[in-house]
Amino acid sequence: MSFTEPVRKYILSCIVALIVIGLIVANVMANIQDEEFMMDESLYNNAVQLQSNGDLDGAEEALSQVLKNQPDSEIANYVAALTNAQNGDLKRASIYMQKVLDINPYKVEDPRFMIQLGEIFVGAEKYEEAKIVLLRCQESQWTLEDFPNYQEHVAGLLTQIENL
Repeated sequence: MSFTEPVRKYILSCIVALIVIGLIVANVMANIQDEEFMMDESLYNNAVQLQSNGDLDGAEEALSQVLKNQPDSEIANYVAALTNAQNGDLKRASIYMQKVLDINPYKVEDPRFMIQLGEIFVGAEKYEEAKIVLLRCQESQWTLEDFPNYQEHVAGLLTQIENL
């Protein structure tokens, strides 16, 4: 089967048109995604700024907007957990910390995250979960340069759980 010259030109024109349309659509979609990312980043930065200034309620509100758009954001869930913990809502903080761990299971290798998770679980009265986390901290023999009594703190939390 052979194509005539006009049919070849028509096929080539259609292919070029499809490629151009695809590039235009990709560019438009990328611009929309960039705008959403910039908005989420702005909300996140605002939340962190509010948290550092002590406006925990404002930070929670901004973080809830970020999490509405990006529910699987590890850092947004982590900051939400810390903000809720500072605000005294340890049960909610424990939910956010668990979500961080669900998103990134490798956080079990992060000594700072694990001690914070243990403290939040203790505060939220999730003693069995706290014990598992704190025993992991103890078995790993972690220390942090800026937290020299890390292991003593872990032992103290474990003792606190055992005495309940």
